[in-house]
Amino acid sequence: MANRNGGFIGTDGLDAPDPVTAVTPTAGNAQVSVAFTAPTDTGTSAITGFVAQVSTSTGDYSAGSNTGSSSPIVVSSLTNGTAATAKVWAINAYGTSAPSDASASFTPLAPPRAAMYGGRDNNSPTNIENSIQYFVVSSTGNASDFGNLTGAVVSPSSGSAGSITRSLSSAGTSNGADNGVTNVIAYVDLATLGNATDFGDLSTSRQFSQQCSNGVRAVIGYGTNSGGNNTTALEYVTIASTGNASSFGTGVNAGHAQGTGCASTTRGIFNGNGVIDYITIGTTGNSTDFGDDVLGGAERSGHAAASNSTRALFGGGTATSDYHNEIAYVTIASTGNASDFGDLTVARNGLSGAAGGDRAVFMGGYSSGGHSNVIDYVTITSTGNAQDFGDLVANLGQYRSGQMSSGHGGLG
Repeated sequence: MANRNGGFIGTDGLDAPDPVTAVTPTAGNAQVSVAFTAPTDTGTSAITGFVAQVSTSTGDYSAGSNTGSSSPIVVSSLTNGTAATAKVWAINAYGTSAPSDASASFTPLAPPRAAMYGGRDNNSPTNIENSIQYFVVSSTGNASDFGNLTGAVVSPSSGSAGSITRSLSSAGTSNGADNGVTNVIAYVDLATLGNATDFGDLSTSRQFSQQCSNGVRAVIGYGTNSGGNNTTALEYVTIASTGNASSFGTGVNAGHAQGTGCASTTRGIFNGNGVIDYITIGTTGNSTDFGDDVLGGAERSGHAAASNSTRALFGGGTATSDYHNEIAYVTIASTGNASDFGDLTVARNGLSGAAGGDRAVFMGGYSSGGHSNVIDYVTITSTGNAQDFGDLVANLGQYRSGQMSSGHGGLG
């Protein structure tokens, strides 16, 4: 029944509509679309409009507001990455209804971005970049300049590590002689253009290592140490808190140099030299054998990975002198050998991969024709060949680079 016993008082305070029901938010980029069901009992007169308001704290619905004549109402100018709820009020000529129940929590997010950092540039095989370039994963087009790393680096960790607000780069080689192996971890907020900031250090300097995350914890492991020897040490950091890495465990496959990593919300996947193993990211310990890549006994190195919450993809790479265009996939929750997914548009190694939502992108690398600035994309849930996305920025790091991606809980 309408508010004939008081409530939110209008002209006479007795004939406002009943409250709105079924308030359902759909978050977007710095905005939310608020759907709702109008009340059946409109009071003494017809409803003239609705007001949707957003709260980021208990009881205070002042974070954003908008009016409309029907469902849904879009409230904009919200802060990305900040959780909120919404309420809706109905209005007629005599007053305003009591508020609806609060909606479920939602978090506005910028469209997922992928970034490629460091690596060798096109001008000279010994030139190492500190540049970061980026693009929005959900759309096609060429990459743009983002900022710079804390230092130039080649062969950093392969595989994305981060959360919806922060992405990490780690380790690599800091000079053209391939002997300045580093233990540096840096981070950026991919929603905000600018240079990277120091995060902390790994306990083991390494290049060609692999990383993955569940959005809360990043695990970095494998690679080649400063003596040129393969290392199986796994380390981790808490993404929201800067600081040095701690020991996680040991990788089971000693030949994992020049592999790559990705993850679901619970399980991290490492793929190197045709062998796949996994960890439970939230629980420290050694990795476990998962299965084999589709290339069988052939060595796949310098390849890239990308994933959503259920499926991991591995693309490109090289075995001896052959460049690969094959993309393979596994279901992350189920151990077993990889299956064929499709092909990249260009066979290459030293490429990078990232993901946002249900789209995976593969960037740059080195092919038989030299440095590649090609960006490919696929839909992770649908097998098939890659399509052209756009191009990387000319002469920026395109070979043996690292990658980051946002808006997907830190998945590879």
